[in-house]
Amino acid sequence: MKSILESILFSIGEPISIEKLVKTLEKNKDAVKKIINDLENDYQKENRGLRIIKKGEKIQLVSSPKNSQYIERLIKDELQEDLTPASLEALAIVAYRGPITRAEIEEIRGVNCSYILRNLLIRGLIERKGLPEDARAYIYEISFDFLKKLGLSSIEELPEYKKLKI
Repeated sequence: MKSILESILFSIGEPISIEKLVKTLEKNKDAVKKIINDLENDYQKENRGLRIIKKGEKIQLVSSPKNSQYIERLIKDELQEDLTPASLEALAIVAYRGPITRAEIEEIRGVNCSYILRNLLIRGLIERKGLPEDARAYIYEISFDFLKKLGLSSIEELPEYKKLKI
């Protein structure tokens, strides 16, 4: 069960409620909390590069704070580089199909997009807002900075926007 939980937390890449884990794992709340604590203890005892953080009834898998200088260096380098083809693809999907959920983007791309979306958020090219009908999900749309960087006054000025907007 620890392996399954670890895979779920890694794939999600965002905070997840314990209740959602209870439903997904088909275990009771106490059993899920024990699995979380066991996994947390494994990370600490083995001096691993991952940690679990908790806030209220949500948890998230994150990198260890002691490795932050390397993560910061990587992110800083990536933010100074051009966007990757995968990032450009995700950005185009958000621009032409937004507002859109991460799940919808991943359905279109066929791969996990958490890291790419986080990178686009950090760069200020997209915005994330809570989804009114599901407090656990977010919708993504392009930002004002995206429009400014492309010299557009509105999203409708994108090439073939009306033809491609669904």
